[in-house]
Amino acid sequence: MLKNLKYFAIVLILMIVIWAVYYTKKSIAVPFPKIAESTELHEGDIIFQTSQSSQSEAIQLATHSRFSHMGILFYEHSNWWVYEAVQPVKKTKLQDWIVRGKDGEFVVKRLKNATQILTPQHLETLKKVGYSYAGKKYDLAFSWSDEEMYCSELVWKMYQKALQIEIGKLQRLSEFDWSNPVVKHKLNERYGNKIPSNEWVISPQSMFDSPHLETVITH
Repeated sequence: MLKNLKYFAIVLILMIVIWAVYYTKKSIAVPFPKIAESTELHEGDIIFQTSQSSQSEAIQLATHSRFSHMGILFYEHSNWWVYEAVQPVKKTKLQDWIVRGKDGEFVVKRLKNATQILTPQHLETLKKVGYSYAGKKYDLAFSWSDEEMYCSELVWKMYQKALQIEIGKLQRLSEFDWSNPVVKHKLNERYGNKIPSNEWVISPQSMFDSPHLETVITH
């Protein structure tokens, strides 16, 4: 009888420990997946989010887009990084980048036939082109020169110059929707009465909608 009681007590304790470990793991779960440990990501993937910057709403309204910021993913030094045009152009750890966006939400898209196109050699070329812009200032005026960079311009030019692939359709600044007061205010703040209507621009939404890309992660 005593032996049975000891056996029962051991089983009960093990059940409590297992339950406690499971409950603790659930209670401390982060609000986004540990993407850095995921095999779903590939180098060269493009990641989109809604920025919480002061210009985000204007970009969304003008381009009719959910997204206002983006970057390109690389795996280096045992970490996933988002190479992005902020102030300045730089690499940001993926988890930090996700936290910075609105509600931690993001979408990852990939070049179709990426396994055939993005060979190790082509990836190195893509990185070489991208890193040539490292340290450049963020382009508040959205000009098409290489002197300064904004987020979608950086990724678009990397793919175009490295692989001759144009992801998204270039548009003139005048093609965007300027009707909302928030957009008008931001345009006046940036340009005054000299809005460069004919300037070529690539928007995050245009790249998001590109037929060259397919969605691989939505969070």
